[in-house]
Amino acid sequence: MNRIHIGLLTLVTTTLSACSDQPIKPFTSDGCSSFPDGTYSQRELWLGCCTEHDLAYWQGGTYDQRLQSDQQLQQCVAQVGQESIAKLMLAGVRVGGTPFLPTSFRWGYGWPYPRLYKPLSTAEQQQIKEQLDKK
Repeated sequence: MNRIHIGLLTLVTTTLSACSDQPIKPFTSDGCSSFPDGTYSQRELWLGCCTEHDLAYWQGGTYDQRLQSDQQLQQCVAQVGQESIAKLMLAGVRVGGTPFLPTSFRWGYGWPYPRLYKPLSTAEQQQIKEQLDKK
């Protein structure tokens, strides 16, 4: 490995370590993140689905947890009678919710960027519980 690669590896490792020591921000939800919260006649038809999805995204975790969360969003929206919208939303969150971009709706958005994919530690789970108990 040359010096540039070692330097970049050190920078990334240091940044990720520093981020993991920081507290989670209070939970926020923007509804369906740049997507309608419902139909024209029922404006909040699947908003509850998106809020639950946001809760999972705020916390973050592993790749498999994200996949499960995205599939639950699809199922929830399909259950309110909107199967085609559910498929479209699944495609959108699979692309747009990546933790690799510094967006406000990325996987693990409650933590400082970059969070990426990793299991929540016991201390992080406790922080989440404390934040949710405040609500």
